[in-house]
Amino acid sequence: MELYLIRHGTTDWNKERRFQGRVDRELNKEGRELAIKLGNRIDSIPFDLIFSSPLIRAYETACLIRGRRNIQIIRDASIQELSFGKMEGVPYTEWIKTDHPRKYFFTDPAKYLPPEGGETFQEACQRTKLFIQEKIEPLYQTNPDGRYMIVSHGALLASMICYLENHGIENFWGKGLKGNCEETVYSFDGKTWTKTLEEETKKNPYEEGTK
Repeated sequence: MELYLIRHGTTDWNKERRFQGRVDRELNKEGRELAIKLGNRIDSIPFDLIFSSPLIRAYETACLIRGRRNIQIIRDASIQELSFGKMEGVPYTEWIKTDHPRKYFFTDPAKYLPPEGGETFQEACQRTKLFIQEKIEPLYQTNPDGRYMIVSHGALLASMICYLENHGIENFWGKGLKGNCEETVYSFDGKTWTKTLEEETKKNPYEEGTK
């Protein structure tokens, strides 16, 4: 069984380096173009089902990747982005100008604590672990040769990969933040997840010019 993980296309808030969280921002022109380009590139690859975050930037990305193909898209709240509480919409430069442990979001995830009303990395890892265990892994029993797609968000996908690759919060970001509309592919043999494809990691745009 194969699983494709894809981060949504860009929004204006991505370009402004704002923490979007649960704020429902739509794709911008570039984001739609990225999704269409990815859809064209993988058009010949058959998918049995697409799971999408319910937030519009992810769902629109899923629809554009699907194109005219007859593939069901299921919107699932379990894979929406982390909540950043009262700090949603704040630019990264403001986010890190503090003594609050939120400043460790990218640089030292083991020390990260969310703003008021936000979600911890541990909480996100737990809900994505349950999503994979309860909704993805059981698909292997009826369709071991199936191929599925998840379209979601940067931090959410990082939390999911913690489970797929069996590593802790201290390595939350792995090789780095996934780029918009870039895919990472895993295979599942009924017991173990194995990464089979990952696009080259680029510099984290949120951290540019902050050091």
